[in-house]
Amino acid sequence: MNDTSLSCGVVLARNTEEGWVTLLLRAYHHWDFPKGLREDGEESLDAARREVCEETSIDELTFEWGERFMETGPYSRGKTARYYLAKTTQESVVMGPSPETGEPEHHEWRWVGFDEAYDLTSPRVRSVVQWARQIIGA
Repeated sequence: MNDTSLSCGVVLARNTEEGWVTLLLRAYHHWDFPKGLREDGEESLDAARREVCEETSIDELTFEWGERFMETGPYSRGKTARYYLAKTTQESVVMGPSPETGEPEHHEWRWVGFDEAYDLTSPRVRSVVQWARQIIGA
């Protein structure tokens, strides 16, 4: 797989008094986890970390469940998405501007429980929600 067809992202998990929540970003009508294309020569986990920081300003990630990942695809012109699972305690989100356009890539963000994440996302992303929920035990 070439670098330009692999999109790398992270399912962020934050433990709250109400239970585990995850961060979803909305672009138009589509909710998804923070992710973006891997750059030439970049390791996929490094790309996932970079994209989370660029898109949300969250830079405190711990990969408590290891470096396992789930892939979905192909979607949107043949891309594959690879999602890792990380824990964070950072609650505040600042949607950063796209390096290409200078505008945020997303229109909205929400911390939601895994049931709501399942309801908001497309079938491609729902499989990732189920995978992450199973690992966390949420």
